Amino acid sequence: MNTKHSIISIDLAKNIFQVCALNAYNKVVINKKVSRKKLLATLSQFEPTEVVMEACYSAHHWGRAIAVLGHTVKLIPPYQVKPFVIGNKNDHNDAIAIAEAAHRPKASFVPVKNIGTTRHSIAATYSGAPDSSA
Repeated sequence: MNTKHSIISIDLAKNIFQVCALNAYNKVVINKKVSRKKLLATLSQFEPTEVVMEACYSAHHWGRAIAVLGHTVKLIPPYQVKPFVIGNKNDHNDAIAIAEAAHRPKASFVPVKNIGTTRHSIAATYSGAPDSSA
């Protein structure tokens, strides 16, 4: 399975994730369910490429872990994905919509937060101190 894909999109969930890979012609070649335990092992089988997920709290954790594998990680805001969901809202269609939205020329992405930034923000929130990163 060590082949080059133009983009890999992941619909994050609690235990089962949906992984969708597009080829150079932007055609879906893989769209399968992967358990939380097997996500990194599955992604390590792909050549380094662009991996896109909807921006949410857990996306930053997964983004850091996936970047270690050599992939370029991008997080896209959910409001930019919603217009591309075709058919019923389910993990299969959501993963395709994430990939489709990421290909749009005006797509904006959220940077993956590093651990230091996250801890600083949490500490500032609980201490009542103003957040200097804003």
